[in-house]
Amino acid sequence: MDWTDLQLEVATADLDTAAAVAQMTVPYGIQIEDYSDLLEMVPQIAHIDLIDEALLERNKNVGIIHIYISADQNPAETAAFVSQRLAAEDICHTIYTGRLREEDWATAWKSYYHPVKVGERLVVCPTWEQYAPAPGELVIRLDPGMAFGTGTHHTTRLCIRLLERAVTPGCAMLDMGTGSGILSIAALLLGARRAVGVDLDPVAVRTAAENARLGGFDQDRFAALAGDLTRDDTLPTQLGGPFQVIAANIVADVIIALAPRIRRLLAPDGVLVASGIILPRRDEVTAALEAQGLFAVEVLEQDGWCALYCTVKERA
Repeated sequence: MDWTDLQLEVATADLDTAAAVAQMTVPYGIQIEDYSDLLEMVPQIAHIDLIDEALLERNKNVGIIHIYISADQNPAETAAFVSQRLAAEDICHTIYTGRLREEDWATAWKSYYHPVKVGERLVVCPTWEQYAPAPGELVIRLDPGMAFGTGTHHTTRLCIRLLERAVTPGCAMLDMGTGSGILSIAALLLGARRAVGVDLDPVAVRTAAENARLGGFDQDRFAALAGDLTRDDTLPTQLGGPFQVIAANIVADVIIALAPRIRRLLAPDGVLVASGIILPRRDEVTAALEAQGLFAVEVLEQDGWCALYCTVKERA
């Protein structure tokens, strides 16, 4: 079997967190290169003359995490997922695949991406392919580029399945961590009056706006903003709101941090769709949301991930 060696370079101080993020993407383990304590370990493993000079010259301040991806998986989707999660943790990083630099796999990944049905009605189709929708199907035309969200990752699919139930005609939708804009476009196709996408990554913001335009949604229907909702207290005022639907396909820690803000931005009769949550963190996330009056009335699970459909319950 052919494998893609997706390599993630981060500062050694961030290795543990980055490794935890990387471990979310594959069930069979990762490899970590960490040379920060090499000189201290030399006396324990060999005489200094027997250590390769090139090894001694390795950068002690950075480590490399190897994620091995099988041929039937999309390495760019994994790369975008990891990049988005690390950005949420404020971890600077570089991603590359062997000799294939980031600027190369920005286009090479297209060979892995084909039309895929991601819900009861929604089909994601790359802009460079043709697809004839069946009766009742809605097609999301997408060119995600370097942004997370092609529809192949479990977290995105779970989100879309819940959005198909959450979105009502004429509602306003907020997409936290918009990535490629796939969830916003899904909501607009399902009948939302307008959608607002927010992301830390300016590249994702530009990508989401372009994908919305390709889908026929102008600035009156979709707005994309760059910013950090966990820290920027001025950003919520730019969003509009309140929103009848909020989607947060991020990570557990960020959802927990955003819980108070989500409650303030959500309409009294609104729905939160939260995803990007690994099962061991489910109870922690639901507890944080319940503290804000947001209760999960439906939970979807797939391959170690879960998504929550939450409604507002006022305290007695």
